[in-house]
Amino acid sequence: MVEEVQKHSVHTLVFRSLKRTHDMFVADNGKPVPLDEESHKRKMAIKLRNEYGPVLHMPTSKENLKEKGAQNAVDSYGHKQYPANQGQEVEYLVTGTHPYPPGPGVALTADTKIQRMPSESAAQSLAAALPSSQTRVDGNRTAPGASDRSQPTVMNSMLMESGSTKNSALMAKKAPTMPKPQWHPPWKLYRVISGHLGWVRCIAVEPGNQWFVTGSADRTIKIWDLASGKLKLSLTGHISTVRGVIVSTRSPYLFSCGEDKQVKCWDLEYNKVIRHYHGHLSAVYGLDLHPTIDVLVTCSRDSTARIWDVRTKASVHTLSGHTNAVATVRCQAAEPQIITGSHDTTIRLWDLVAGKTRVTLTNHKKSVRAVVLHPRHYTFASGSPDNIKQWKFPDGSFIQNLSGHNAIINTLTVNSDGVLVSGADNGTMHLWDWRTGYNFQRVHAAVQPGSLDSESGIFACAFDQSESRLLTAEADKTIKVYREDETATEETHPVNWKPEIIKRKRF
Repeated sequence: MVEEVQKHSVHTLVFRSLKRTHDMFVADNGKPVPLDEESHKRKMAIKLRNEYGPVLHMPTSKENLKEKGAQNAVDSYGHKQYPANQGQEVEYLVTGTHPYPPGPGVALTADTKIQRMPSESAAQSLAAALPSSQTRVDGNRTAPGASDRSQPTVMNSMLMESGSTKNSALMAKKAPTMPKPQWHPPWKLYRVISGHLGWVRCIAVEPGNQWFVTGSADRTIKIWDLASGKLKLSLTGHISTVRGVIVSTRSPYLFSCGEDKQVKCWDLEYNKVIRHYHGHLSAVYGLDLHPTIDVLVTCSRDSTARIWDVRTKASVHTLSGHTNAVATVRCQAAEPQIITGSHDTTIRLWDLVAGKTRVTLTNHKKSVRAVVLHPRHYTFASGSPDNIKQWKFPDGSFIQNLSGHNAIINTLTVNSDGVLVSGADNGTMHLWDWRTGYNFQRVHAAVQPGSLDSESGIFACAFDQSESRLLTAEADKTIKVYREDETATEETHPVNWKPEIIKRKRF
């Protein structure tokens, strides 16, 4: 009896188990479905929903895809279910905080999804409708879950502000405008020094800022006290116009050059010439000393510049390449160490070691008579009757034009505050803001009584070592000294500035 009951129970359990298995194998349409395929489908659906849900519903970036007529279904999780691509190739453009798709764990948010690219006609309306980057950042900070996505959102806003995304390319690009220039006080004339009997052609201030030296067409070199303006010493020796003077920072020497083809080294302890540098075939128009080594560079009407060893008087290199007189030369410690400007309208940057041209700048259309190096920035400026041009070292990349000084520019100088001064053959002096090229002052001082109006010309100018005084060497045989107007303010002398469009023309 017990065995029959146990047999009956086993049959009942087996029957019920088979019934459950049969129910699981039969689908709604009555056809048998394998258990492993249904399980696989259920697992894939869960995996797709959990892992790929945030990107499955992204719209395509192709504008030529037609809109589907029917609305897409939404599943129980709130994600749109897009139908399979019907033979069309669809590309998705995923952007986030990096040009490549974001890594694991960084979910795409409403801000990082790329919207459908609008047509050109709708570009402006789209740009106007977009909220500012700061608004989106602030909104995301207060939204729930903001801590999870704050970093991608902030980075995305920075990306959009820098114009590196495709959406920013749709924005209408504005022409570059001149930034507001720095305010500089105007300079006023406060002293006129007389003493030379001819045009004053060159000027230099000694490193100790106690005195300055001038060279003149009267063939003399004069040394003046900077504070009082009184004459201290006259040096004679040149037999023609003195065209260049410079005081060494490394030794008690004064160097001079002139139209008599001579280059002289004066010992200021004995006030005598101790060295001559022979080699130029015509008038020597300018000279400069290398700031870190005992090298002197001169330029001449013979179309060359020469590099001299100060101690041995040997000509180290002859820099050939210009096709007309070399009017100005400048040295610096960084490469390129020598810069020349010439009447052949070109500027050359030279390799000091090789004695060869590194770069030739041909942008000017007229003679380049002046070149100046900025004391702090790695830039320089050149002056010509067409305009003043600013350049960037080391390759002479063009920066901007400073137009408005329509005259033959003989001299340029700049101080560390960014005040650029240009002096011209007609006696006018313009002062510029170096960074923006804004002309904030124009000066035309009256000629010395007894001089002709035609003798109004500025041949050289220089700031003293404190940069509080500006000295000019002029054709009326005087040296004029300027200083900043201490009573001027931004209210009494406002910057007459308008955000005009910059015309960065090369020629």
